[in-house]
Amino acid sequence: MTSRQPDLASAHADLQSRLDGLDDLLEHRSRLAACVLLSKADQLSFSRLKQVLDETDGNLGAQLRKLEQAGYLSASKEFLARRPVTWYRLTAKGRKALLAHLDALARVIGHAAR
Repeated sequence: MTSRQPDLASAHADLQSRLDGLDDLLEHRSRLAACVLLSKADQLSFSRLKQVLDETDGNLGAQLRKLEQAGYLSASKEFLARRPVTWYRLTAKGRKALLAHLDALARVIGHAAR
C-alpha cells in the first residue's frame, strides 16, 4: 500500500459528500437553466423560456412539468389577446433547492480546483 492510497480514499469520501448535495432533478440542463432564469424574474412565459432555452415545445413542457410536480415551479394560465399563455414562477421550495444545488456545485468545483 502506498502513501497515496489513504489520501485517495479520503479525497473520494470528501468528493462523495459534496456530490450527495446535488439535486437529481436539477442535474438536467433545461431544468437547471429554467430555475436559474426564473430565480432572476418574477415570472416567465412558456414562450419566453422556450425562446431563451432553445427547446422544443414537447421537451420544455416535459421538463417544466417535472419541476412543477416536485413543487419547484408554479404555473398559471391566462388568455392574452385570445391566446393562451402559461406563466411560470419559482416557488420558495424551488429557490431553496436551486440554492442548495448551486452551493453543492460550488463545493464540487472547489474540490476539483485543489
